[in-house]
Amino acid sequence: MLPTSHRPKNVALITFPAIGDSLLLMTVAHNLRRHGVAVTVFGPHVHTLRNWFPGIPIEPALAAGSAGERLAGFDLVIQLHDDRPFVDLASLHPRAIVLEHLCRQRSPKSMAQRLAEFSRDELGLPQAGKYNGIVPPAGLGYRRHATRIAIHPTASTLDKCWLPQRFTALGLKLRRAGFDPQFIVSPAERPQWEHVQDLGLGLPDLGALDNVAAWMFESGWFIGNDSGIGHLASSLHIPTLSLFKRLGSAQTWRPDWGPGRVVIGSAYIPAGRLKERIWKYTLTPGRAARAFARLRKNLPIPAAFAPPEGM
Repeated sequence: MLPTSHRPKNVALITFPAIGDSLLLMTVAHNLRRHGVAVTVFGPHVHTLRNWFPGIPIEPALAAGSAGERLAGFDLVIQLHDDRPFVDLASLHPRAIVLEHLCRQRSPKSMAQRLAEFSRDELGLPQAGKYNGIVPPAGLGYRRHATRIAIHPTASTLDKCWLPQRFTALGLKLRRAGFDPQFIVSPAERPQWEHVQDLGLGLPDLGALDNVAAWMFESGWFIGNDSGIGHLASSLHIPTLSLFKRLGSAQTWRPDWGPGRVVIGSAYIPAGRLKERIWKYTLTPGRAARAFARLRKNLPIPAAFAPPEGM
């Protein structure tokens, strides 16, 4: 742990253009700010959500050509991965920390928990916690649409994605059970999912990420792949059901702020290579629906969005 006298006074956090990674690194930003350290965050997604993180200066992504000059005024610079957004962060700043080692740890702890412990043990922030500082703007109603289920059927890579037709089958099953399933995808992905509207399933056109966040905050539930939208739902304390291909990735990257469960698609597949190839075929809509029923039955759902006391 850094002694208080050696604690940095002005820190830059550089987020990669991935929603989940950005929300996770905001845990470090919030812990620094809470302990009196000036912090500035750079990144496209958090900049879009800057009104959701009051009190923290958030700027757009750094341009590669001017990054070194822009970072010179900070006494510490942190990014999550060793190859993005900057491949050699140490060449841009003499005091740089890359947290790739936390991502590669063999541990049952989530990344949110690992970043909280890094903040406490390595940065010397004794009251550090998992909360990332997100605060919904005034006027929104937490889980106002209690039967609305946000279904996110895409992810950053295809290997993380459950079969589209099974997401559709799950949506129909949930609609028959009295819920309001709504498929949320990016504008570029909409053409591949417009067919769900013909089946009576929702496909809202939400636009920018801050609109997605507002819509998500008023939804009752979230079901989706291993993706940044799952982290967004969890950080807003929307109960989440996340579908993962393997246990190891679920332990590390599961959403871990609000109530949630994970389903491991490869749980009953013995061989490692087979897990990667066929998990999405062995995971059935019925199994996902049963996991959602357990989420509703067994986990306490908060009555309101309430950040940790004192945070």
